Amino acid sequence: MKLINIGFGNIVSADRIIAIVSPESAPIKRMVQEAKDKGTAIDATYGRRTRAVLVTDSDHLILSALQPETVAARLDKSMANKD
Repeated sequence: MKLINIGFGNIVSADRIIAIVSPESAPIKRMVQEAKDKGTAIDATYGRRTRAVLVTDSDHLILSALQPETVAARLDKSMANKD
């Protein structure tokens, strides 16, 4: 199992991530609000602005303060070292 750091010492299983999206669009904002209402949102921002939303295969949304490009680069690096 590969793990990636999503900021502030928070680590997520790379195998469970389906998508990394920006929280700026209205549909993503709705998805985040619905996940918060259902209790399936995991806020890993430590009070900072949400810059990336990670969608997992377990229908959870993980909110990160890192840019989507940063998380994607870390995920790509983690998957490249998968040997």
